[in-house]
Amino acid sequence: MIIHHLEKENSILNKFISEIREVTIQKDSLRFRRNIERIGEILGYELSKHLNYNPTNITTCLGTKNVNLLSNKIVLCSILRAGLPLHQGLLNYFDDAESAFISAYRHHPNNDKKFEIVVEYFAAPDFNNKTLLLADPMLATGQSLVAVYEAIKKQRNIGEIHVVSVIGSVEGIDYIKNHFPENTHLWIAAIDDELNDKGYIVPGLGDAGDLAFGEKI
Repeated sequence: MIIHHLEKENSILNKFISEIREVTIQKDSLRFRRNIERIGEILGYELSKHLNYNPTNITTCLGTKNVNLLSNKIVLCSILRAGLPLHQGLLNYFDDAESAFISAYRHHPNNDKKFEIVVEYFAAPDFNNKTLLLADPMLATGQSLVAVYEAIKKQRNIGEIHVVSVIGSVEGIDYIKNHFPENTHLWIAAIDDELNDKGYIVPGLGDAGDLAFGEKI
């Protein structure tokens, strides 16, 4: 797996990451969603530098100009529900992309800390000869991403893959490395060292879905 860790270099991205982490700021759900969206835009911009381009002649009111335009056909697939603001940020830049959505949640069969990932819903276009951007804001244990990837593989032929996340753990990244193809790119804004005993990223930011859309029952 090829890892692109954006926080290693200082940029305006630092401000958006700090605000989604800061407890006094993240209580504003509108601002939280917008910051995730802006982080998605930055991740998408950096990702775009590693895609394919073809020279194309365009016509202006005064002549013609040759420019290099993106040639990849993009499918943007986000994990519901937390992935929606990140999806929008990526879609702001890849506005010609087709969209796919898949659900994944933690199920605790014994009402303890042990859980399994349940994938129930998947809606997507054809993936043939297209580049998949798989978006999930929190890469904690990595089990959700792997479960989603395995579910998608059963229904679609997957080619080039770019995983896009906001915050991940070292453990989660190591886990997905062992389950995704070697040439998969991971685009991630920030990496934290630890998971707690419930499998949440520390210091992380909490539950991204709850912060964006309200607590669930």
